Amino acid sequence: MEYKRQEPSPPRVQPRLIIHGGAGNITPATLTPERYAKFRTALLTIISKAHAYMTTPSATSLDGHTTSGLPSALFVATRAVSLLEDDPLFNAGRGAVFTRDGINELEASVMVSRGYAKRAVAVSGLRRVRNPILLAREVLRHGEADLQPSLAVSQLKSRLALGGADPAAAAAHSPSPSDVQLDVPSAQGHTHVHGAAAEQLAEQYGLALVDEGYFWTKRRWEEHLRGLEREKREGGGLTATWSKTEYVPQGTVGAVAVDEEGVVCVATSTGGLTNKLTGRIGDTPTVGAGFWAEEWIERGRSGAEWRKQPAVVLSGALKAVMADCLPTPWVYTPLSTGVGELVTTRSVAVSGTGNGDSFLRTAAARTVGSIARFAGDTSRAAVTKIIGPGGEVQRSAGDRWGKTGEGEGGMIGIECVVVRNAEGGVIEVRSELLQDYNCAGMFRAWIDERGVAIARVFREGEELPDSYAGEGRPENPRAWSGEKLDSI
Repeated sequence: MEYKRQEPSPPRVQPRLIIHGGAGNITPATLTPERYAKFRTALLTIISKAHAYMTTPSATSLDGHTTSGLPSALFVATRAVSLLEDDPLFNAGRGAVFTRDGINELEASVMVSRGYAKRAVAVSGLRRVRNPILLAREVLRHGEADLQPSLAVSQLKSRLALGGADPAAAAAHSPSPSDVQLDVPSAQGHTHVHGAAAEQLAEQYGLALVDEGYFWTKRRWEEHLRGLEREKREGGGLTATWSKTEYVPQGTVGAVAVDEEGVVCVATSTGGLTNKLTGRIGDTPTVGAGFWAEEWIERGRSGAEWRKQPAVVLSGALKAVMADCLPTPWVYTPLSTGVGELVTTRSVAVSGTGNGDSFLRTAAARTVGSIARFAGDTSRAAVTKIIGPGGEVQRSAGDRWGKTGEGEGGMIGIECVVVRNAEGGVIEVRSELLQDYNCAGMFRAWIDERGVAIARVFREGEELPDSYAGEGRPENPRAWSGEKLDSI
């Protein structure tokens, strides 16, 4: 009989998603029951709508979908973040904080474990892009053409045909939100694009641009003014960005998704620190600081090997009697799908939130990946080492911990593991949602392995007043997504 080598089989991973809406000095004293209820409702609604999108196949094969028609991790994560950006409760998009000068400057980033040439993209200094995360996504998607000279030349010719060599002609063809047209034929090979150049790309991609007043909200404006007053009263620039007695947003929103093909994607967006300097760039658009995604291969031993551990422990006397007539009963794990060296593909993606300067100083997100990849730890353990209580980010604040907001933060993420035999057959697939933080609270929500939606702000097991009802309570995502349950 002729032997035919088995073709490597594609993994079929259960699509999963986790989101966050910021972390910091969030306690029952700084978050009233009424406001807590608003955050919980928003988190459950957004995770449920994004989950409905994630699990609904498209009738046609479209860009941004897997081979079976389900949305890709990139599209799921950015869809979830765009919903967070549209909700003024969160420090991103519509609810972005103000700089010291009373300006909204927005940032966003995306990164995938594989599938796109650039893998990571960031945008910053945005004042008119309604959904910064969609701009980051489009820069990533256009990266294939941007990095290929032949395609770049054709784009340039097309631009010149539209009058792109003449700023006045370009402005007449497609009005710009700024007074000056820059020479921006594409994102080129760049990973991070800032300010007016990024906004021109948004215009070229056909994304929604808004008047700067769109981002103004009464609550953020009052937080901005109180911070500046607190600085005058107490002295020291950091008092304008953080308070012991008030939750002052200094974090982000983010989402991490894994699709059925095992690709993980992280998407993060923010308005930055309250009362930051105008022009300041934080960890959200800095690769490896506030976000990271990667994939790597680990090779294991042959599936035909014995595991050198006894299945039964015998007493000394009995062992002596039986030693001459029976072999040692080692555990043997047969793999019916094949023998030979096992090949494990591991991938992880994480999104950070909190004091961005602390994430920058510790390269926090990239370090999580490095610990998991090179130290051999689980991604869960790696997240805790970096952002858990007493972790690397907290220690980076030194004796300023608890006094300036430095070192505070949290992370969410997903680890995906696919194990194949020597013939390429998939023999195991698993994924795990990751979350930890070192401060008082972190807004977060996810769909668990049972298919129920869960939202949390505080730690599991933490005692809370009765007025904070619903913390961690399982919910039906279809009820929160707006689906008509009676028609299902």
